[in-house]
Amino acid sequence: MPFRKREEGLQRTARRAAERGFRRLDERLPAADAGNLLRKAFPDHWAFLLGELALYSLIVLVLTGVFLTLFFDPLMSESSYHGSYGPLHGTRMTRAYASTLRLSFDVRGGLLIRQIHHWAALTFVAAIGVHMLRIFFTGAFRRPREGNWMIGVTLFLLALLEGFCGYSLPDDLLSGTGLRTADTIMGSIPIVGTYLSFFAFGGEFPGHDIIPRLYTVHILLVPGILIAMVTAHLILVVFLKHTQWRGPGRTNRNVVGQPMLPQWLTKSTGLFLILFGCTAVLGAVAQINPVWNYGPFRADQVSTDAQPDWYVGFLEGALRLMPPWETRLWGHTIMWNVFLPAVVLPGVLFMVLYLYPFFERWVTGDRGEHHLCDRPRERHTRTGLGVAGIVCYAVLLLAGGNDLIAFGFELSLDTLTWVFRVAVVVAPPLAFWITKWICLALQHRERERLTEGDESGLVSQSVYGDLTEGQKPLPRREQLTLLARADPAPLELEPPGPAGLSRYERLRITLSRWFYRDQVEMPVTDEQRENIAAVNAPPQE
Repeated sequence: MPFRKREEGLQRTARRAAERGFRRLDERLPAADAGNLLRKAFPDHWAFLLGELALYSLIVLVLTGVFLTLFFDPLMSESSYHGSYGPLHGTRMTRAYASTLRLSFDVRGGLLIRQIHHWAALTFVAAIGVHMLRIFFTGAFRRPREGNWMIGVTLFLLALLEGFCGYSLPDDLLSGTGLRTADTIMGSIPIVGTYLSFFAFGGEFPGHDIIPRLYTVHILLVPGILIAMVTAHLILVVFLKHTQWRGPGRTNRNVVGQPMLPQWLTKSTGLFLILFGCTAVLGAVAQINPVWNYGPFRADQVSTDAQPDWYVGFLEGALRLMPPWETRLWGHTIMWNVFLPAVVLPGVLFMVLYLYPFFERWVTGDRGEHHLCDRPRERHTRTGLGVAGIVCYAVLLLAGGNDLIAFGFELSLDTLTWVFRVAVVVAPPLAFWITKWICLALQHRERERLTEGDESGLVSQSVYGDLTEGQKPLPRREQLTLLARADPAPLELEPPGPAGLSRYERLRITLSRWFYRDQVEMPVTDEQRENIAAVNAPPQE
């Protein structure tokens, strides 16, 4: 009995201590609100893990990058090499290249960490790109997530910059070839190009300042901005809630899924461990960027089979496809063959990415909030535009390796270049129309399934000898998924006066009709229409 009283007294003391500690913590931090965060629902679908892949790749990059920073020397002063790699003994090289060789051959585990870092960088950019494609094709960029979409595009741009800075740091012949291309691109900008080049390189190419400056940008400036924007991105995801696929019980006003603790946290931790393990295996068995094979950078040499990483390969392809157009004005040469593909093209690309949510809202007139994902087949025009962009990128990426393709398949390089020039103009529109046709065909098939049902596998014969195939109605769950979609109509603006519509308004109506042209309407009863309206109703303020 005394032991029981003592145990109860200890429990009361511990409870009071815990309540007092929590109260003091909540006075300084929003601890009471943490329970809401722990109960946050995460949609249970693999497509929503793509963003987490990018986040965990960034974590791997930070962890391995800290290790590499301890041993890398970004200085460009030269000396003779006398390290462990015999073929380069006595070769003059910068301290940046020598420290990369030391990391690869003298530091225990250095080559493994280098290769894990490089593979994680490729995974990081790829995960951001695929995640953005998922957001685009499902319409998850619409209100109220336009700001988060723009943050994502900025993260993608920063990832490209970070990757370029990273593989330029070793100062080997391959990365030096890439810096030579960057110098040419900067020099092609009219009026200010030469000033930008002199500032970046600390004088005429190759200069003595570019590697230390890229090092500062790579380990300090861009990572700081990346981490800040990732934090803002995650805060907005929590505040705005996740989008979700349509289905029973899922509406525009809720999120159906697994709670953060313990289901999501367990699954997400497993994903991080799988990603880290895969990059570690790749770093151990798959060689990448063997800088000792290229040798130190020399301004009068170019590495054999020099190819950039895939995420900037489209710029290389655009440069190779552009005809040699130049214009000489007032003693100055404007290099259109460099300025247009390497400056204007990426500028237009990212401007389109930034502005697309507002363009679609202007064309469709849809200003409501959307928390349910579109199925890509139901937005055939948007899906066609996305596929056309992917095809254009693929053609430019292949063109970036036209010399290797011509050599490997024993083709004429000039003929192959002209094939790619035609393909970059013809293939994207062709991909758009094929994709739109496939989407509309899938919509017609779904309408047929709703009206006639699925095949039951049974065949019946009438008294007259006619054979008919048996049909069974779709399950109610699938019917709801197919029917509970928003079907906005093209804009119809009333003429404001005797003058009629302005050119601006006529253009908007024409684009709206083009965007929704050929949309297949589903057979919906009045009761089903009311249920669909309830599912797609905007969230209450």
